[in-house]
Amino acid sequence: MDRRIRRLGVGLVGLFALLFAQLSYVQVIRADHIKAQPANARRQIIAEYRVERGQILSADGVVLAQSVRNEERRAELLFRRTYDEGALYAGLTGYYSRIFGRAELEQAANPFLSGDAPELAVSTFTDLILGRDRKGGAVFTTIRTDLQEAAALALGDLPGAVVAIEPASGDVLALYANPSYDPNAISSGTDEEINAAWDEVTADPAKPLISRAKDELFLPGSTGKLITASAALENGVDPTGDQWPNPHVLDLPQTTNTLENFGGSLCNGGSRTVSMAEAFQESCNVTFAEIGLDLGAREMSEQARAFGFCPTDPPAQVECEEPTIPFLLPWANGRFPVPSYFAERQPQLAFSSIGLDNVLTNPLHMALIAGAIANDGTMMQPRLITEVRDPTGRVVREFEPEQFGQPISDESARQLRAMMLSVTEGGTASSAFSGFPIPVAGKTGTATNGENRPPNAWFTAFAPAAPGDTAQVAVAVIVLDGGDLGDEATGGAVAAPIARAIIDAYL
Repeated sequence: MDRRIRRLGVGLVGLFALLFAQLSYVQVIRADHIKAQPANARRQIIAEYRVERGQILSADGVVLAQSVRNEERRAELLFRRTYDEGALYAGLTGYYSRIFGRAELEQAANPFLSGDAPELAVSTFTDLILGRDRKGGAVFTTIRTDLQEAAALALGDLPGAVVAIEPASGDVLALYANPSYDPNAISSGTDEEINAAWDEVTADPAKPLISRAKDELFLPGSTGKLITASAALENGVDPTGDQWPNPHVLDLPQTTNTLENFGGSLCNGGSRTVSMAEAFQESCNVTFAEIGLDLGAREMSEQARAFGFCPTDPPAQVECEEPTIPFLLPWANGRFPVPSYFAERQPQLAFSSIGLDNVLTNPLHMALIAGAIANDGTMMQPRLITEVRDPTGRVVREFEPEQFGQPISDESARQLRAMMLSVTEGGTASSAFSGFPIPVAGKTGTATNGENRPPNAWFTAFAPAAPGDTAQVAVAVIVLDGGDLGDEATGGAVAAPIARAIIDAYL
């Protein structure tokens, strides 16, 4: 009898072992193959769309993305994703498409929105026990709808982008780019409709799926002089005491080529010498090229890296490690050549010192740099999500502000603030801020944009900016191809008025 029981026990153990081995084989070894089968892919989509995906909301509670129940009684997909504000927030929300997947916050915050994050395990389990439709968590962003709308209104139909941040926290208050697209068309509809919308947006030569605010890189032009001025101050240059020769044309080393001021003009009324502060106010190319050459490639490259620029070695296409900030939109940080690049290319160091050659950046990065100057030299990580709430409204995850680093000292930041304030009070942006009731510190930029094309116009700023003020908002604006002024465009004439509108809306 005992022998039979032992045999039965051994047999049962063997059967359980076979069952366990089969389950392991199916769920682990063959999982990817099974998952890749077309029939199962369809089942996965149906299962995914049975979840009431969480909302994406602005800082002031406006719903930017949500899932609504499908009205069709026999619809396979229980919910569909909608974006009531359409193209206004597409660069932030992205899309959620059964055919083309997810993008932007829909992808970055997917564990919360889909209910898969560990923080939502309790609510997900409760839904399962009670037989309710599963719900994802609500993601609250830092975006202010009034500033986002002001950015879109100020930019109008001009190609370009606007970013506004809070210097002390790094909170992204507005992020808008032209052109944009309607995420509803890619996220809902028949397969034919979704494919047609995708084909249309991907065929657009302006590439609306690539945000000019954070994904694309541009020459910063004279806004890049913020890097040169920072390097000079960090290396002991007195902004008002030290003087440089003041020709209207600079003979470049290692070549017969020259570099000149904008429009071939003289700086500071044609005086024999000029200080860095005077040259900054008038955005004198010759002086800043001289400063960069005097500082040297290593000091310039190190300062750029301190501001978060990725070191590159043109013309090689170096793969830069993009910022890895949890649950933030992917964004491209700036590029600045390594010192060895300039060893046999001293003219390129002169051009890099005025934001040209192979120096690249975008409005998000430039807003962070302006924010660092406003924030006593401390640069913050950009923050886009403040908290996540479960379907009952309970906060399950909070995101605190994080520092990126201290690219300049507080004394250098104070000196830069004074120099930037002079730009709006009597320099290249004075006309744009004439009569503005609040002190604004800024820097204009005009960057070449390819052969036979009008220049790109830049402006970056922060306010309030009087000595002792705590800056509340930092802004960066780029307008491509000269905006309405074409070849006559300057940062002060085209981009600065847009920044003024954003600062006015905030303050």
